Amino acid sequence: MFSFEMSAEQQEMKDLAKKFAAEEIIPIASKCDETETFPTDVCRKAWELGLMNLEVPKEYGGPGLGVLDTILMLEELNYGCAGITNALAANGLAAVPLLKAGNDEQKNKYLGMLASEFSFAAFCTTEPGAGSDVAGLSTTYRRVGDDYVINGTKHFISNGSMAHWYTVFATKDKNLRHQGISCFVMPADTPGIRTHRMHGKLGQRAADTAEVVFEDVKVPKSALVGDEGQGFKIAMQTFDHTRPEIGAICIGISQRALDEATKYALERHAFSQPIANFQAVQFMLADMAIEVEAMRLLTYKAAWLLDSGAGAPIVSSYAKAFGADSAMRITTDAVQVFGGYGYMRDYPVEKLMRDAKLLQIYEGTSQIQRVVIARNLLKK
Repeated sequence: MFSFEMSAEQQEMKDLAKKFAAEEIIPIASKCDETETFPTDVCRKAWELGLMNLEVPKEYGGPGLGVLDTILMLEELNYGCAGITNALAANGLAAVPLLKAGNDEQKNKYLGMLASEFSFAAFCTTEPGAGSDVAGLSTTYRRVGDDYVINGTKHFISNGSMAHWYTVFATKDKNLRHQGISCFVMPADTPGIRTHRMHGKLGQRAADTAEVVFEDVKVPKSALVGDEGQGFKIAMQTFDHTRPEIGAICIGISQRALDEATKYALERHAFSQPIANFQAVQFMLADMAIEVEAMRLLTYKAAWLLDSGAGAPIVSSYAKAFGADSAMRITTDAVQVFGGYGYMRDYPVEKLMRDAKLLQIYEGTSQIQRVVIARNLLKK
């Protein structure tokens, strides 16, 4: 029933991503983080190598990889830098609503664009007053003849100021909550859209996080993804699909933190011996290793369920919540192993800790994952 062996093709893809992280991401990660520089050149190289848009189906020009294949590659890329990988992986989040509910015309146009030209896309749900509470969003749409007119502001949008197109969620009546939400896809140069990049983040500083404002943005009825009123369902299906990919970020960051801490513990001497000889340090490393392996197995199971067509809403929440919380503990312990040096930017673990914090926040906080999990248990 189960196999824990990768195929030769999966191993080849994983090795490609690992090589790319070592040669292209790690050498510039610290500088991009310090200066908040968006890694356009690295993303272009990734696109040329086929390391972007991994789940775009072959019929639209993409590689058509499964969720597990994607996760195996994202692990390695995030080992290099979560902020840079966010930049080259965020297209996948924007594409999922089209994969789930888009028509052939929308898929050909927008997914085809990602495959045929170096471009970016963004998924727009989060707002100043609506993050985890997607049903409470305030961006509105109204029907005007055969068109829709959209007004509102989205916050914390990955690739928001770099995107060539958006998937946007809006409501026709906020009082309707989830029943009033619809999904739209539109070019970024549609009149009425303006953006600006948000600066001053704690971590993942190379990634483009932006505010996107919609002022009387008119789109044709062909921009509607699925049917009116299906937007909330599409958003939830998207998060169920992409939460295992957050698990891959957790694995990448955590494995890097474990490797750096282990290496340092063997090199650093105190009381005339390596600190790796001390049981207190050994236990920290052992706990880190246990959690990395556990988050890997949970994430792989969620991906396997999705690839099998079974769906994985609860296991995706398990993977996201456990992975995010564990990554925060692991990176904090890695800083502790380094001691005072771990608090300095000369070493990579302080950046890993800053990058890890966001995992507990975006695409549903750790607390929201527990709400989802608890509701599922209580329904039974």
